[in-house]
Amino acid sequence: MVGNAQSESRKCVVVIGAGFAGIEVARGLGGSRADVTLIDRQNYHLFQPLLYQVATAALSPANIAEPVRRLVRHYPNVSVMLGEVTKISAMEKRITLADGMSVPYDILVIAGGATHAYFGHDAWAKFAPGLKTIDDARDIRSRLLLSFERADMSDDPAAKKRLMTFVVIGGGPSGVELVGSIAELARHTLAKDFRHIDPASATVMLLEAAPNLLSTFPPGLARYTELKLKALGVTVRKNCAVENITADFVEAGGEKIPTALAIWAAGVKASPLGKILGAAVDKSGRIKANRDLSVSGYENVYALGDVAQVKGEDGKPLPGLAQVAKQQGQYLGRALARKIATGASASDFKFRDRGNVAVIGRHAAVADFSWAKLKGTPAWMLWAVVHIYLLAGLQHRLLVSVQWLWRYVSYDRGARLIVRSTDGGGDGRC
Repeated sequence: MVGNAQSESRKCVVVIGAGFAGIEVARGLGGSRADVTLIDRQNYHLFQPLLYQVATAALSPANIAEPVRRLVRHYPNVSVMLGEVTKISAMEKRITLADGMSVPYDILVIAGGATHAYFGHDAWAKFAPGLKTIDDARDIRSRLLLSFERADMSDDPAAKKRLMTFVVIGGGPSGVELVGSIAELARHTLAKDFRHIDPASATVMLLEAAPNLLSTFPPGLARYTELKLKALGVTVRKNCAVENITADFVEAGGEKIPTALAIWAAGVKASPLGKILGAAVDKSGRIKANRDLSVSGYENVYALGDVAQVKGEDGKPLPGLAQVAKQQGQYLGRALARKIATGASASDFKFRDRGNVAVIGRHAAVADFSWAKLKGTPAWMLWAVVHIYLLAGLQHRLLVSVQWLWRYVSYDRGARLIVRSTDGGGDGRC
């Protein structure tokens, strides 16, 4: 699109972000009377719901990432550009990338996603990484495995205990899935691999500041989750707010917990694109968008996914879920294609809740649907089927299915690679 003459009948549409929302917008505009440029900092689309399995050595990064160009290669009017947006000039209808390249637009779609939020304690990020990118997952996996390696070489009982203590902060779906997977890794996969330590004796801890885990789930499913985590050997502490995090310990509930690795799963904030645009944002940095996903005060600018605050039919902001982003992308892609072709205005976006699912461990998951509440093996099987179906690309579905089957039969995990050259926390300690 960039640098080519455009007929007056065609529109230049720039989509920032190749996540669930951005990809669906680009697909919806495929074959339309628009020249679409899809911009992202990475050249791949990441299936974030399974990122925790990369962090815990269950899957390789390539299993859950698909090249963006492959996803849109069937649409000749869609181009892909690798770059980071640093400036949006709404008056000039132009964006600027970090390398100085300028890209004009007639219609701008902002779908930049979200990152970690440490609630004013950004210094904690050095010691308690979050999980949003492949780099995050690789870092956590390496620090996790390296902790066991160092514990195996240590003669100091106190050091062994610290190296084999893992703390996950945040009792939402991400935290529950992470802590359950770490517990299974220690108690099953690594149990027979070491000579001088017993990985099954590792302390795996989940800290939640609220009174209950999985606050968006019904209380019964939350209680079931807690019981199943405890059965896995996880120490669950509720009403336990974190007060400090260092390279050597997490301080929470007035207690210092020596640990080799803390993982942050307690909060997110939107990408800075809202501030770059200059639009009104909420306390998490999300752009306040209208029900049709347009941004008030900005002509032909739309925001969706994790970067946007959009209210549902009940007047409450929609949750930051993959299914919300995907549905918004499908809606906006079709709506923009119609607008470009006929000038028709779109009706308000309506979210159709497909339910909420969180996996705890082997044969254990919870699922909350409007028509049913499931737990145990049925929820676990449903979770597996849904995630296989949602993966991009047939080869990923086949590969992940085979790896999950092997892991189920053997308890083994084949992605146990330590790829970092330095230790956790960046200060020479694990």
